[in-house]
Amino acid sequence: MVATLVTGFGFWNPIIWLAVLAVALVIAYLIWLTGESSYKPGTEQTKPYLSGNPEPAKQDVHVGGGHLYWGFTEAMRGYYDRIVPLHTGVLTDYLLWFFGIAAILILIVGLI
Repeated sequence: MVATLVTGFGFWNPIIWLAVLAVALVIAYLIWLTGESSYKPGTEQTKPYLSGNPEPAKQDVHVGGGHLYWGFTEAMRGYYDRIVPLHTGVLTDYLLWFFGIAAILILIVGLI
């Protein structure tokens, strides 16, 4: 009933693959058993280690994207000054740009 399917690129035998899966699950379970069993969620163990310093409040450590990419946006200021006003956030505007540029490219490729 279950036979090996031989193709030009290898073989498929469901019994062999199920056996491989079973062996992999047993190995994963044995690795899991060797883990630390004294972990207690909701205690000091779940807090991040910050070299002994207390964890700051979330609003004190927020870094906005404007700060993260400041150097990049400053170097590209001339480009962004022209492009940002075109960014409306409306999906139909983006589709109009996409189809318009695609039509221009099709015309250029068609003429070449």
